Amino acid sequence: MALDSAKKQEIISKFSRGEKDTGSSEIQIALLTQRISNLTEHLKMNKKDHSSRLGMLKLVGQRRSLLKYLKRTKYDRYTKLIKELNLKDK
Repeated sequence: MALDSAKKQEIISKFSRGEKDTGSSEIQIALLTQRISNLTEHLKMNKKDHSSRLGMLKLVGQRRSLLKYLKRTKYDRYTKLIKELNLKDK
């Protein structure tokens, strides 16, 4: 269920802060969001795929911790990111 390289490069170019930025929190959160949405669609069709469900829950937890870090350190970037990705703010 990995992202294809073209889609990954598109996300990286959209959310990167600079030319060589590939691992910032914003990019990681955007990539995790894309993987979670892909897994969600997969799980709608395959309801008994429990191993994929557990993997998705791990990804959700990882994204939550990255969002918490971004909210704590750079709140303006956090608000911009959740608005672009249509995520809820707790």
